[in-house]
Amino acid sequence: MNMKRVTRSRSGRMFAAVVLAVAVAIPLGVTGAASAATTLTVAQALAAQDGRTATVTGYVIGQPTATNTVLTSGFTADTAIAIADQAGETGTSRMLYVQVTAAWRSTFGLLGNPSLRGRQVTATGALTAYFSHGGLKNPSAMSLGGGATPSPSPTPTPAPTGTPDAYYAAAAGKTGPALRTALHGIIRVQTKLSYDQVWDALKDTDQDPANPANVILLYSGRSQSKTSNGGGANDWNREHVWAKSHGDFGTATGPGTDVHHLRPEDVSVNSLRGNKDFDAGGGAVAEAPGCYTDADSFEPRDAVKGDVARMILYMAIRYEGGDGWPDLEPNDSVSNGSAPRLGRLSKLLAWNDQDPPDAFEQRRNQRIHERWQGNRNPFVDHPEWARSIWG
Repeated sequence: MNMKRVTRSRSGRMFAAVVLAVAVAIPLGVTGAASAATTLTVAQALAAQDGRTATVTGYVIGQPTATNTVLTSGFTADTAIAIADQAGETGTSRMLYVQVTAAWRSTFGLLGNPSLRGRQVTATGALTAYFSHGGLKNPSAMSLGGGATPSPSPTPTPAPTGTPDAYYAAAAGKTGPALRTALHGIIRVQTKLSYDQVWDALKDTDQDPANPANVILLYSGRSQSKTSNGGGANDWNREHVWAKSHGDFGTATGPGTDVHHLRPEDVSVNSLRGNKDFDAGGGAVAEAPGCYTDADSFEPRDAVKGDVARMILYMAIRYEGGDGWPDLEPNDSVSNGSAPRLGRLSKLLAWNDQDPPDAFEQRRNQRIHERWQGNRNPFVDHPEWARSIWG
């Protein structure tokens, strides 16, 4: 009997010890090692500012500079990013401030990589205050893309449809004036950028496929550092392919900031082109091989002749004069001055035929649609529509 009682007693103690170990192990696992292995949302990370190590996924909103201040353009440093669960978040209280230490700045610093804004990132680090704000410090890992937590698509505005065919459904089967009217109704629905935002957009849309730190200049064809934008010699700036004086719309939000016709270009080449119409001929442009110019016209290099034509044709369809902006229209003149006209149409149509859209132009159109304006250039998707409208 005594042996049986001792056996039961030892078994009971062993069982109790197991139960106690399990009871202790579960909360430790949740708050300890498992928390680093489970990807948190930004909201969850903000609620757990206790110094633990965790992995968090969110969309890059901008560069935090103070407790309640986040820059979304004109970035000044590579040392921090603000992320949120929604790509379009504007409330700083719903953003997590992530420290970007030296090991990660070349890839995740916004000064050097402004096109990261709106992209999804995942970071592992200590959940602790940064800028006296909910934060993640001393990251041990950072990567593009998300973890296990589903999040919305990183677009500033919803894309009108999922595919180009669906996007142009209202234009299906139409030609001539009816096609023109349908396309205008489709592409006029867009997000409008500020002139400062154009810098960031161009660094994304015109990125060199062979070197993501650079952009490709439109006329020069040169690959140049994204960070060398400005007004100095050999910097690149924002070229209005539809010259802004042709309609006098300047750089105000609207046609003056529409990325579908804004491209990076060398400062001096941009100045040389000025507000000239497009045509063939003239003297060679020293800094832009394959380009020619004379007193009243500019001829781009062969590789982008079609690009230029399709940008001009887009502007004519997008800006029809009904939304407070001039009615832009190409014509066959090279003496348009400040009129909302740009030529030479016959040459532009020929260039559209001669130089069909390539992978760079198609990617650019897609990026503008997905990440910046929510609309497309129909002549990149359907270059044949140019002849249907203009003959």
